[in-house]
Amino acid sequence: MQKFHFQDDGTYPNNKFPVLYYEKAFEHANTMRDVFESNHWRNSWVNGIFPYHHYHSTAHEVLGVMSGHATVLLGGPDGEQLNISRGDVIVLPAGTAHKRIQQSNDFQVLGAYPDGMSFDTKTDKPGEYDQALQQIPNVPIPKQDPVTGNSIWRSLHLSRCSYPQETKTFFQN
Repeated sequence: MQKFHFQDDGTYPNNKFPVLYYEKAFEHANTMRDVFESNHWRNSWVNGIFPYHHYHSTAHEVLGVMSGHATVLLGGPDGEQLNISRGDVIVLPAGTAHKRIQQSNDFQVLGAYPDGMSFDTKTDKPGEYDQALQQIPNVPIPKQDPVTGNSIWRSLHLSRCSYPQETKTFFQN
């Protein structure tokens, strides 16, 4: 598992919690939904990823690649490009900007949310950023990681501003 941190850039709030990337987490993509649901990540859907920067301020999100491959940009315009393919999983903390740059014709992801939470979709429209800054701190930390079922981000909860050394941090001045 890899961790990525993205700092607030004034347009996309991102989150103090890291993005989690599980490469080849699933050998059989058809088992993803069952695993996510057993770890209490529900309200799922299957589709693609929007080709523009967006984020969710009311829920964390997991994206599991069901088929195909794509390049995504995480964290906003100056963030990290990631090549993802069948079986890969990305866990996005609330506020984390993400967009699809390119995809194969058969690219599909399974999206889900902790405890089936409702989610919103925000971009760079006026007023959304300030509203998101009020909403994101109220999003509860999920009880379980959608892939492993273990505790997720709990060790970082008391120290939201400290970044573990094995992670990459973006937007530092």
